Amino acid sequence: MSERTIRLQLHGMSCANCSGTIEERVGSLPGVSEVDANYATDEGSVTYDPEETSLRAIYDAIDDAGYQAASETVSVGITDMSCANCAETSESALLDTPGVIDADVNYATDEGTVTYNPAEASPADIYDAIEGAGYSPVREGEADADGTGGESGDGAESATDPQQAARNEEIRRQRNLTIFGAVLSLPLLAMLVDHVFGLGVLPDEVAGVAVGWGAFALATPVQYALGKEFYENSYTAVVKNRTANMDVLIALGSSTAYLYSVARLLGFPGEGLYFDTAALILVFITLGNYLEARSKGQASEAIRSLLEMEADTATLVHDDGSEEEVPLSEVEVGDRLKVRPGEKIPTDARVVDGDSAVDESMVTGESVPVSKEPGDEVIGATVNQNGVLVVEATKVGEETAIQQIVARVKDAQSRQPEIQNVADRISSVFVPAVILNALFWGGVWYAFPDALAGFVGSLPVWGLAAGGPTAVGVFEFAVVVFASAVLIACPCALGLATPAATMVGTTIGARNGVLFEGGDILERVRDVDTVVFDKTGTLTKGEMELTDVVALPAADGGAVADGGERSDGARPSSGPRPDGGALAAPEVTEEFVLEVAASAESGSEHPLARAIVEGARERGIDVADPEDFENVPGHGVKATTSHGRVLVGNRKLLTDEGVDVAPAEEAMDRLEREGKTAMLVALADGEGADTAAEQYRLLGVVADADTVKESAEAAVTELRERDTDVWMITGDNERTAEAVAERVGIDPDNVMAGVLPEDKADAVEDIQTDGRRAMMVGDGVNDAPALATAFVGCAIGSGTDVAIEAADVTLMRDDPLDVVKAIRVSEGTLSKIKQNLFWALGYNTAMIPLASLGLLQPVLAAAAMAISSVSVLTNSLLFRRYTPDEDYRLLWR
Repeated sequence: MSERTIRLQLHGMSCANCSGTIEERVGSLPGVSEVDANYATDEGSVTYDPEETSLRAIYDAIDDAGYQAASETVSVGITDMSCANCAETSESALLDTPGVIDADVNYATDEGTVTYNPAEASPADIYDAIEGAGYSPVREGEADADGTGGESGDGAESATDPQQAARNEEIRRQRNLTIFGAVLSLPLLAMLVDHVFGLGVLPDEVAGVAVGWGAFALATPVQYALGKEFYENSYTAVVKNRTANMDVLIALGSSTAYLYSVARLLGFPGEGLYFDTAALILVFITLGNYLEARSKGQASEAIRSLLEMEADTATLVHDDGSEEEVPLSEVEVGDRLKVRPGEKIPTDARVVDGDSAVDESMVTGESVPVSKEPGDEVIGATVNQNGVLVVEATKVGEETAIQQIVARVKDAQSRQPEIQNVADRISSVFVPAVILNALFWGGVWYAFPDALAGFVGSLPVWGLAAGGPTAVGVFEFAVVVFASAVLIACPCALGLATPAATMVGTTIGARNGVLFEGGDILERVRDVDTVVFDKTGTLTKGEMELTDVVALPAADGGAVADGGERSDGARPSSGPRPDGGALAAPEVTEEFVLEVAASAESGSEHPLARAIVEGARERGIDVADPEDFENVPGHGVKATTSHGRVLVGNRKLLTDEGVDVAPAEEAMDRLEREGKTAMLVALADGEGADTAAEQYRLLGVVADADTVKESAEAAVTELRERDTDVWMITGDNERTAEAVAERVGIDPDNVMAGVLPEDKADAVEDIQTDGRRAMMVGDGVNDAPALATAFVGCAIGSGTDVAIEAADVTLMRDDPLDVVKAIRVSEGTLSKIKQNLFWALGYNTAMIPLASLGLLQPVLAAAAMAISSVSVLTNSLLFRRYTPDEDYRLLWR
């Protein structure tokens, strides 16, 4: 193959050195003879030998250098594929197309996913490549069956509509062909029964027409109408693509029976006619194709049902308060929409007015309606239950959660597990091996009929097909064996075993708020032996709450007894004068401590401060703004309030100001052992606020805590019961970390505390050094490096932000138990795949020898072939009933 030169649109270059980096990195690839990266135009070109390197490798090299080359991805429906070999042929044709970077064709979904360089290729080139391979692409914009075109209910263009229309048309076509063939073949059943059981009851003529010619008249239209596509596809496969697929087996088996029977009518010596067999073979196979097409449609139903959840219209609220119903496609970010009880929320949005409960089960799998109030996020396509909401659109079109979920599920179905490689390797040599096997045994039966008949007759099995070579003749029986041996083999069952189960498994995950990046990830999750949780936002809610207020008994603390003035000359704090002389400190209550702390912290945006202020307001305390405020990073705050000068912070902050913190040590230790963040509160007289020698009085302690999620303990317990090791990583101090670990049931030895965000990836790497396969569970933003480092990265609680690049698995809810669900779905899917492969391989392993030994009629072999692929799909569809609330159990193995 000659060299190719491709043009690239480059992104991320900021100087001429960037151009040099790209040229150096790409130029080091084998087969690359010339590279040019132009910083001024953000363009480049590469000349390379496709036999030595691939376009994918060039793109990867640019990416590794820290830059990007423009690419686009398109999904294309493909019809006329009959087995996994067809998908492989289409994929090869796409990969050979200049400008195509990646291509993956899935026989179970009748769809190809193609990534291409827009500077070199276009969708038209992709369609041409598929057609060139002998298959039919569903072109974007093709009208659907009812003539409405490719527009979804919201008016937005939908690639699934024309594809579904093509699938529906294929189902109708296969159904009509089956009915046509069955009607013509029904009279031939009498011939088949007479032939199989040797009854000899059929007359030689019916209404003056020889039975043989009558059978010819019935079988010939079936051969043309039903067999035409098999013969055409066989020609394309063998002559054009230099490969063999299932169509070749069907064409060989049916045509052998038909042509032999025609030859017999024309005087070729022999004993029987097989027009019945030739016609019924095609009827059974076409019936199987019809049932298979229907099953594929059912397996992909989950994606369609997700898209159908979207609202068709929205109630737009104008600035003057007037309302207007508009198509969903006209809604823009920032628009205000009214959602009445029972209506679907049109798009991802933020509540600006109203309170209600929203049913989010169709998106997150959460069965309990979620309470919504102003400021809360809502997800498009979920159902508003009881109150009127006014929401502001935050995402529209393809950016919405429902569209992202559909995209993730489709991507997952296009990326198959590694176990599929086993089936692919078998399928690639399967058909040629079957044909050689059939030729071999047909030849052996022709050469040694008596010896083989004697051997098979001694076996404890049923009799030879057609009565054996002595009944129908040696050559005729060899033809029967050949036809049966090619028809009984079923590469379809092997080709469908993995993608059918993967398709169902990924949709089960999506239905329960678990999104897998690909089928390979779905497989990988099963092998996880260690789960590493980030603490904040994963095991805990990630929102600080005020939990404790402790008032300390009155002590000196810098207050002056017996009246007079303090050493700094300031007047002591005002308060009752029980002795009529000295000013005594005011009574310190929990309410007073909290009021002082909240007034100081109200000037801060820190989560700890917000928790104190909100906690005070919830207790009915009026929180005043501070007159003066200073944040001391890492230690606390200093503020001047209506109460005086206030310190709120850790031990160091107060110690630096000369405050004795010893009276609070017992309370501080107790609270910290409970995993809470404890802060000391001290107060000085406001009139001395500007003096350097100001003395503070220790009032008490306030404590915040990031509360543990209700399901965290159950999640850890279930993982440990599965013999999965559980770890926790956090930036918190060791005492707080161990307290949370103890609360949820994690071994203290498996706690890594004080780990900065940028060091979490190294921590995960350390955990995996001894061969562990770890799943890192984090929030998907701060934990992105750790997610990428782990064997499996899992982003939890993503809500409406589904597109998290670093995560292999995305959990839509803030529920740690969904980690267990992800593992269960993975294990269940892999169990179903192995079950499918076992039966597909077992079927072929058992049935091919039976046909080779002459024990099966060709028509029965064809029926078994059709049933085998349908049974694999049916077995996969049964998996749809599974809900991952418990481990999946196979009913039979």
